[in-house]
Amino acid sequence: MMHRNLFLASLALVAMAACSTSHTDGDNSVLSLQWEIVDSPYPGTDETHSTLTMTNHTRDTLGPTGWSIYFNTGVARVADVDTTVAGIEMINGDFFRFYPREGWQSLAPGATVAINVMSRRLRNITDIPKGFYLVSDSHPAGVSLPLTRMPFAKADSLEMVLAAQVYEQNAGIADVPLAQLPPVLPTPVSYAYTADGFTLAAADVTIHADTVFADEAAYLRDELDMVLTQAPRLADGPIGASIVLRQQQGIHPEGYRLVVDTGGVVIEASTPAGAFYGIQSLKGFLPSSAWAAQEASVALQGVTITDEPRFSHRAVMLDISRNFQTKEQVMKILDLLALYKVNVMHFHFSEDEAWRLEIPGLPELTEVGARRGHTLDDAEWLMPSYGSGPDVANSTGSGFYTRSDYIELLRYATKRHIRVIPEIETPGHARAAIKSMDARYRAFMAKEDTTAATQYLLRDLNDQSEYRSIQNWDDNIINVALPSTYTFLEKVVDELIAMHKEAGAPLQTIHFGGDEVPNGVWEKSPAVHRLMASTPGVAQVDDLWYYFFNRVSDLLQSRGLYLSGWEEIGMKKAVVDGRRKMVVEPRFAHENFHTDVWNNLGDNVDLAYRLANAGYQVVLTNVTNFYIDLAYNNSFYEPGQYWGGYVDVEKPFRFVPYNHYRSLTTEATGEQLTEAGRANIVGLQAPLWSEIITSPERMEYLLLPKLYGLAERAWAASPAWATELDESKAHELYAADWSMFLNRVAKRELPRASHYAGGFAYRIPTAGVVEQAGQLYANVQLPGFAIRYTVDGSEPTQQSTRYTGPLEANGTVAFRVFDGEGRGGRTVYWK
Repeated sequence: MMHRNLFLASLALVAMAACSTSHTDGDNSVLSLQWEIVDSPYPGTDETHSTLTMTNHTRDTLGPTGWSIYFNTGVARVADVDTTVAGIEMINGDFFRFYPREGWQSLAPGATVAINVMSRRLRNITDIPKGFYLVSDSHPAGVSLPLTRMPFAKADSLEMVLAAQVYEQNAGIADVPLAQLPPVLPTPVSYAYTADGFTLAAADVTIHADTVFADEAAYLRDELDMVLTQAPRLADGPIGASIVLRQQQGIHPEGYRLVVDTGGVVIEASTPAGAFYGIQSLKGFLPSSAWAAQEASVALQGVTITDEPRFSHRAVMLDISRNFQTKEQVMKILDLLALYKVNVMHFHFSEDEAWRLEIPGLPELTEVGARRGHTLDDAEWLMPSYGSGPDVANSTGSGFYTRSDYIELLRYATKRHIRVIPEIETPGHARAAIKSMDARYRAFMAKEDTTAATQYLLRDLNDQSEYRSIQNWDDNIINVALPSTYTFLEKVVDELIAMHKEAGAPLQTIHFGGDEVPNGVWEKSPAVHRLMASTPGVAQVDDLWYYFFNRVSDLLQSRGLYLSGWEEIGMKKAVVDGRRKMVVEPRFAHENFHTDVWNNLGDNVDLAYRLANAGYQVVLTNVTNFYIDLAYNNSFYEPGQYWGGYVDVEKPFRFVPYNHYRSLTTEATGEQLTEAGRANIVGLQAPLWSEIITSPERMEYLLLPKLYGLAERAWAASPAWATELDESKAHELYAADWSMFLNRVAKRELPRASHYAGGFAYRIPTAGVVEQAGQLYANVQLPGFAIRYTVDGSEPTQQSTRYTGPLEANGTVAFRVFDGEGRGGRTVYWK
């Protein structure tokens, strides 16, 4: 708790000229805001002490009533010293209101006021409150306010500590010549370079495919059209130097054999999927520069590759619900996933904060649930989240895919042999759907049509239960006792099936969420108590979990589908050693439930293996290794979440699927996989949650280069270091493999990513820096990337001096890493 005598002049009213600083967002003619962290953590707490400074740019005095400032954050409050002046209240979720109190002194035009704020500890820049806007008599719909973040001195000093840690991590990375690297990523099962190369010449090359591979041949022609000055011709038979796609029985369904020699290119496979992955390896074998500009010819080294995947389920989850991404951006990501043989896109289109898919017959889902703007009742649209602000036209807060958009995405994915698994979040994380169906209820009740009003209702209107979800919502859980809930789910499921059918896209399962339902739900629902009184086996609220997912599973099975969900669909609440906790639910163990198991923290370190051993199908989605929305490291300036730790380029790469305890940075153990359990591990998945992803660039920054590690572990055979029992030898094997991987990423994959599919804004690492005996030494994680520096405190540019050896540690020396395109990463300042 703060004490008054710690902060002199905590509330300062200072007459000053209007700020002239330009801002990229907000209306600088109303109010401007400044956020400055004073101390973090504040002594004796796990909180951050900040000041919020407001400057009045209007001609009007800001009085003690008639206005509020809304914003999004975690937990925040006005510090004790200023509670008579102003207050902060949570409205719901991450939506907060700042308001004047009785001690507020009117803010005259040109004046400034500073208010002390205490919040949960702000560990990086994405924690800082965002989306500020003013609502007043003059601005009833809200007007966005510009926010300036002030420097945080403690964070700057910690950057040097981190730079030294990065230097140590980079010290063992070897520079491996290109000729010694595997030909493609992910690593093939076997390969051999030969002296018999081949030149793809635009004027001469043709593509011949067995009939079964006609679609793949057309795809390859279109891909090579982006590389060559002229698209190859599709021919009925091999003509001279050509690319041949040949069906060969006996090859793994997703496997292939690729040969490049003087006669051309031959890809053999038993299925279209295998042929497609052979094509991806051919694309990956092209020089990285081939994607920068069309050429008349491209030279290929001779090679023979035999390959097949380790896991059949290689997935990335895209959350386009919390913050929206356009159809075109999703297609761009699909192109990237296909290149690295990822074959599942888990499509997270519904959440508390938005519903992003048009469902015919339920227009409210997108009219209300797909829009965010200023509101306190969610009647026309949802309240702002994640800084989306007051404007309903905000491009990340609002947006959805029409039915035709989704069908187009499905066709695009199917052409690339990517299965799309749609997710309907239930029963939790469902606020957008609940509020949308509330709007439908009100509209039909106004017409006195009670039947239509209640047909799809998702909450018990008389429920007095009290709860808070982990994201602080108090109204985001579907009531599973209502018949209308299942009417709604049947409607959505049937529409999804129809869209997939029209698109010609496979649909084997629908994901029904199941995660993070808080204690307290349903306890005071009359509908629930009626159900318990009339339904055998439902004696208490906890029994509703089995009841709900049993009904959902029956719904799907009757349509030829199986149930997927987060790990909780295979669990139940029980009292263990005097504690109420989630344990494995045996009744669903052999119902073909597919569980995406993310929680390997604390007591749940072995949860995935417990579920697999019990009989559940398991997709390893470990937060410690695959949550790629988590920040790369603990720098204050590194965007990303951190609640599950930090996930850098190495965490996905070092993952050991059948003994993930070896993947952890701290010692841990638990239940081991049985042989039967091992057979139930169906694959790996990396989720990209979007709470902080408000642009395509931020999405790509968090995705790359982390994606490469997932692709490697999901496709490539188990590396020798993963099973080597001699720790010293295992360490030696791992160090060599890690260096090999980084060289491939640096010298092939990222240069390709600069241009492939329009180019990706991947993360460029920060330099490692250490001071030794008055000298500064620097290194970089990615061999071949350049470090440039300045000695006058300015940010280095592509024209700055390249680092080649130690420098004197005098003054402020700035280091910055650049890729081959001249694009720089974040600067490290050594003072």
